[in-house]
Amino acid sequence: MSKCCTNQAELTGFEWFGQMIPRCLEYAKRAVAEGRPIVGIMCEYAPRELIIAAGAVPVCLCGGDPDTIPKAETRLPANLCPLVKSTYGFLVQHANPFLEMADLVIAEATCDGKKKMFELMGLDLPTYLIEIPQREDSDQAILFLAKEFRNLKTYLEDQFKVKITDAKLRQAIQLMNSERRLRRSIAYLMKANPPPITGRQVLECKSIISCIPEDLKQYQAIMDRFINTGQTESDGTNGRVRVLLTGVPIVHGMERIVDIIEAHRVVIVAQENCTGLKPIMEDVEEDHPDPIHALAKKYSVIPCSIKTPNSKRLDLIRHLVKEFRAQAVIDLVWHACLTYSVESFWIKKLAEQELGIPYLQIDTDYYLADAERIGMRVEALVETVASGNPKNQSL
Repeated sequence: MSKCCTNQAELTGFEWFGQMIPRCLEYAKRAVAEGRPIVGIMCEYAPRELIIAAGAVPVCLCGGDPDTIPKAETRLPANLCPLVKSTYGFLVQHANPFLEMADLVIAEATCDGKKKMFELMGLDLPTYLIEIPQREDSDQAILFLAKEFRNLKTYLEDQFKVKITDAKLRQAIQLMNSERRLRRSIAYLMKANPPPITGRQVLECKSIISCIPEDLKQYQAIMDRFINTGQTESDGTNGRVRVLLTGVPIVHGMERIVDIIEAHRVVIVAQENCTGLKPIMEDVEEDHPDPIHALAKKYSVIPCSIKTPNSKRLDLIRHLVKEFRAQAVIDLVWHACLTYSVESFWIKKLAEQELGIPYLQIDTDYYLADAERIGMRVEALVETVASGNPKNQSL
């Protein structure tokens, strides 16, 4: 099997994923040349399995570059989430080659900012909206989402003139489950004390295109390296405060927020967010008689902040704090992200009053002009852990 980037054939492991964008771009170009459609997504609720079963390539389009925001603000309000503005700015500037190649964007009815941005995006690209149930995983929510996924299946079949059979869908489910298990295993390396790698390295082990065959090999290579040899990539994690990071997704381009946090005697041992463990904690049931229902059952339990109430997010944080022996919680919120900002009330209460560990909210934007102040607040968090006092109002 040929590798998706022949000029990077010698790269392995973390180096491989460090070149994720050029690799994915070459892979996407080859897919287009082979007649495969490119389908853009912006949320973990978009079922990649259906896209793959349709013979298409799912590509995450979430923007992580502050330089595209000014152009977006000519059409979008300034007091809007930077992720939404950055993504739309790429479209306005024609600066994202994946957007330029996209045959379709699957939109999802999550936050209001994205929903309204999708309306504008629809002026330039075909978009298809998936309704997302706002309640937690009740039977009604699963049935509702299953109906939405069946409608999407029909739309993809009509749009791309294909037939999505149960056999193709089951194969795609198995493939996505394999990727989830591999990414989960890498994230679980951080349970060790000290962790063999950093939180930044865990964050980097992902791809904007799912299930590229060589990516799966590289995930496994990383696991083999640490499980079979007991190697440690980063001696610098020893003695650092173990932090659980929760809140907004950290998409490609915004990894430096993790660098800022880990530069201050911290190692992020668990990332609960959508670019971390949240979407990969559960697999899709592979032998369910109705694969669409199995998809809906899995996706309905993703504890997104649009859910009300969102008790499963609290359950997940409880579990991760225990499993990864986190000593503090950092809650990252992008400016104007209303749902995560409101939920900070519950996360702070959970951390300080129930779990008895310090809590820090970081509310910032893509420009990170407050990087120095963030660093000082992280240092204060570290001192709070050292003092054994979970509550420090100066944080």
